[in-house]
Amino acid sequence: MNTPETGRLRFREMDDSDLDNIAAMLGDPEVMAFYPSPKTRAQAQDWIDWNKRNYVEHGFGLWLVETTDGEFVGDCGLTWQEVNGTLALEVGYHVRVDLQGRGYASEAAAACREFARGLGASHLVAIIDPANIASQRVAEKIGLSFELTATDGGRHRSVFGADL
Repeated sequence: MNTPETGRLRFREMDDSDLDNIAAMLGDPEVMAFYPSPKTRAQAQDWIDWNKRNYVEHGFGLWLVETTDGEFVGDCGLTWQEVNGTLALEVGYHVRVDLQGRGYASEAAAACREFARGLGASHLVAIIDPANIASQRVAEKIGLSFELTATDGGRHRSVFGADL
């Protein structure tokens, strides 16, 4: 499978051997501050399994992101999400807390935006908690702007998007 590329980062499909890194990141209360709660190890395995299904069904998902020398950074990629009853292609990203602020999320998300263009996608969104200013900045850096507010399980989400 093709994956995005950047000068500092490499992307690859997640597999079960990534569970320790994914569980540590998704179990971190700071990383998951804008989610209902941090994920358990079992939920982190479910996250990996969901992405493995996405790779098979769609040819993409959230990929594991590493530096070019192999250090685990986080995940970033494309998934189909429901936005107010309509399917939308979303770019999503998580970066380990100790590596935040280094531009990795913006770099990875921009590479995924270009990957989506290469797939022929016409529109890309990022679904973000309204209080998550850092994630909103990432979306804006890759050319997405606020489009609408969506409701997901009673929680409001800001949807940033752009035509590709």
